[in-house]
Amino acid sequence: MLQHFQMFAAYNQWANRTLYSAAQDLTAEELNADRGAFFGSLFATLTHIVVTDRIWLRRFTNAGPLHSALDEKPFKTFTELARARQDEDRRIIDWCEALTQEQLSGDFTYSPITNPTPISQKLGPALAHLFNHQTHHRGQAHATLTALGQPSPSLDLIYFLRQEGRQWL
Repeated sequence: MLQHFQMFAAYNQWANRTLYSAAQDLTAEELNADRGAFFGSLFATLTHIVVTDRIWLRRFTNAGPLHSALDEKPFKTFTELARARQDEDRRIIDWCEALTQEQLSGDFTYSPITNPTPISQKLGPALAHLFNHQTHHRGQAHATLTALGQPSPSLDLIYFLRQEGRQWL
């Protein structure tokens, strides 16, 4: 299971790099235009993914930035957001590389932002949620690029595996 999560950490970095590359030349107006995604704009959607990754990684590691809302807006520019994304992707990869099977199988406790009642659960399923959540919202970002008339890159896992992740094939 460890290799599976390490693969997803590497895939996550690749998919984010690909998506951000497709969005980097958009104007501020295009980035912030409400295109009907759950968080409205491409910028807000990409921000949400970074914020929630930070929330989950802080829960897992007790380190990193602290956020108090799922729709928090800590970034003013796409450049700031992209830098934060790169940093979080690196943190996720490094943390997954250092994980042990015992940790993955063990319990951890956290309090959700939306309901401060503590929850204890296995780490493995929570980590699976982190990656699934990213994929869910990257799909919305992909659809937003399409709605903006931009070419939408393929973000399928199989393309990552063929291009950069051959060790997992």
